[in-house]
Amino acid sequence: MKKLVRDILRSNWLQRAVGVLAAEYLRLVWKTNTFSREPDNIYDLVEPSMPGILVFWHGQHFMTPFIKIKPEYRAKVLISRHRDGEFNAIAAERLGVGTIRGSGDHGSAFHRKGGVGAFKEMVRALGEGYNVATTADVPKRARVAGLGVIMLARESGRPIMPFAMVTSRFIRLNNWDRTTINLPFGRGALVGIKEIHVPSDADAATMERLRQEVEDTLNEANRVAYAMVGRPDANGEMVQQEPRQVAPQEAQHG
Repeated sequence: MKKLVRDILRSNWLQRAVGVLAAEYLRLVWKTNTFSREPDNIYDLVEPSMPGILVFWHGQHFMTPFIKIKPEYRAKVLISRHRDGEFNAIAAERLGVGTIRGSGDHGSAFHRKGGVGAFKEMVRALGEGYNVATTADVPKRARVAGLGVIMLARESGRPIMPFAMVTSRFIRLNNWDRTTINLPFGRGALVGIKEIHVPSDADAATMERLRQEVEDTLNEANRVAYAMVGRPDANGEMVQQEPRQVAPQEAQHG
């Protein structure tokens, strides 16, 4: 019986069904939340630097396919080879985002998890004009940026763009990365703080400094984003936002 259940869970038809349902659910969340941007002209600021390396925290990334608001914003996302990654890949592709399969972990499992091939494919995709999205932290160290994105930026010459995209209504799981399941019918926020550039000749000390900068910038982006929708960040504390001079522009869904 256990084998039968395992085979069903791993079956292609079930993976595809779950992927399609996940994509359509996220589309519902996108269309029923009113999203604001910080800064208001975030797309005007980042367009000249595209393609870029878009980074997020694990568990805070489900809404990120909708950053791609224009057809000309070509994008690919790194998704693990694990069987759970299969329906994630199906969902991403249904939402118009290409996929690169492999691991962003540059530790001892780099070769075993397809990290080398994925790294080369990400460099190639950036060279072809695709924005590449990936999480900055690697399992199971939530909100600790790894060196993978720094190495990718150094090799490709493209900037790192840390973002946070959150909703006011969500369910937070009690797992290692405090996964956030976004819910419909609320408010949302998209926040980008700054671009981070890695010199092609960056040494170990420079890479560590920039790794910490990515980590700090992502934490700040998430703090501001959750403040914009009036909800606590993943540490469970309510965060407060500084008074803003200009009301955020509502994002156009489409």
